[in-house]
Amino acid sequence: MSDLGNEIVLRPRFEISLVTEIEKLMAFFDQQTQNPFVIKRIDEHIYIRFRQEETTFWSPQLHIELTSFEKGITKIQGLFGPNPTLWTFFMFLHFGVGTLFVIIGVFAYSKYSLGQDITVWIVIMILLTLLWFVLYAFGRLGKSKGKAQMKQLKVYFDQLVSDFEKSKKGTI
Repeated sequence: MSDLGNEIVLRPRFEISLVTEIEKLMAFFDQQTQNPFVIKRIDEHIYIRFRQEETTFWSPQLHIELTSFEKGITKIQGLFGPNPTLWTFFMFLHFGVGTLFVIIGVFAYSKYSLGQDITVWIVIMILLTLLWFVLYAFGRLGKSKGKAQMKQLKVYFDQLVSDFEKSKKGTI
């Protein structure tokens, strides 16, 4: 897995392959528990989150998907991201602001075509643009606040993969 570097990108992804059966890897993840992390597995999807006591509004999670298209080879695809509920809420707000901007723009154009005053409509469009920048700033703030925990998740995942490799060789 490549290092994420100093700058954590929005929802970074990674992919690695292990020489093992997918069932062995799923069983390994089922047995893992370590503070401050919680691991939940639903079929081939594994979610690594922070325990409730460690969770903040901006806490990230790691979603891992296990796939196996060749016997004895398991591919791990990981995605770092915010809480799905928070992510959905922010996307809803972004799309809502964009949709309102277009609707208000249509009203402003209609009023302009009819020769009426459009000052109010233009002010509303400017306020929506400012609101979009505020939402963007909050997203950047959340990314920076979650950076340390994202690095903790990466270190923990690397440790899990290393422990699994050692357990395969019988050194644990």
